[in-house]
Amino acid sequence: MELQDLLYSQGFGTRRVCAGLIQQGLVELAAEDSDKAWEVCTDVTAHCDVDRALGFRVQGVQWPYCTKAYIALHKPAGTECSQKPSRYPSVYTLLPACLRQRPARGSVQGVQAIGRLDQDTTGLLVLSDDGQFIHAMSSPKKHVPKVYQVQAKHPVTPSQIARLLEGVVLEDDPRPVRAAACVQVGEHAIDLTLTEGKYHQVKRMLAAVGNRVEQLHRHRIGGYTLPADLAPGQWTWLTPEALRALRSNPDLS
Repeated sequence: MELQDLLYSQGFGTRRVCAGLIQQGLVELAAEDSDKAWEVCTDVTAHCDVDRALGFRVQGVQWPYCTKAYIALHKPAGTECSQKPSRYPSVYTLLPACLRQRPARGSVQGVQAIGRLDQDTTGLLVLSDDGQFIHAMSSPKKHVPKVYQVQAKHPVTPSQIARLLEGVVLEDDPRPVRAAACVQVGEHAIDLTLTEGKYHQVKRMLAAVGNRVEQLHRHRIGGYTLPADLAPGQWTWLTPEALRALRSNPDLS
């Protein structure tokens, strides 16, 4: 692949912008005879081996080549999962421009959040520009479990846990909505697992059993847990192992 096309495919701007980055000496490729050395390349038509593990550098930052992007973000409080936020800053501002500007793949341009978290909810958010992956992870038919750490205002009682597991009726749905699992981890704290997503679902479920959510944090999707060393506002590439874990449906018993 030519260097200009590689940068364009990874979201570094139009082909003219990518050519400018290259001609200004801002792009480096791994030296052919070394796994550590980097060489500035000013030839827009230079051939690039996209299979080389080191990837490439733009303005001193190293990037892997990814046909499709899969990332995890630790969403901080006070942010919205929207590209056009109404009140709070968008989570997309936490990502580098190249992830937001990746060329359209089908109906998806740039990475998109798979599901949303409320502005005051923190934790694991997965984003991708792979339309099929987004659909599979979002589909209620897949029953992908999502685990939330819930801090309640009042002590959580055994009867409240029983009702959450049996199912509660929300205002907009006559069908009972139940938790796939609910484990008490403190007097005011539970780990709540859901396999479907509705508007403010956790908050409304707690309200339906006579309690109230004070803090809400999503720490696992499927079998993938938010890395302990990923601070709020930070993001990371998802490895093939992490993607397999995301798609898994661990035992909920």
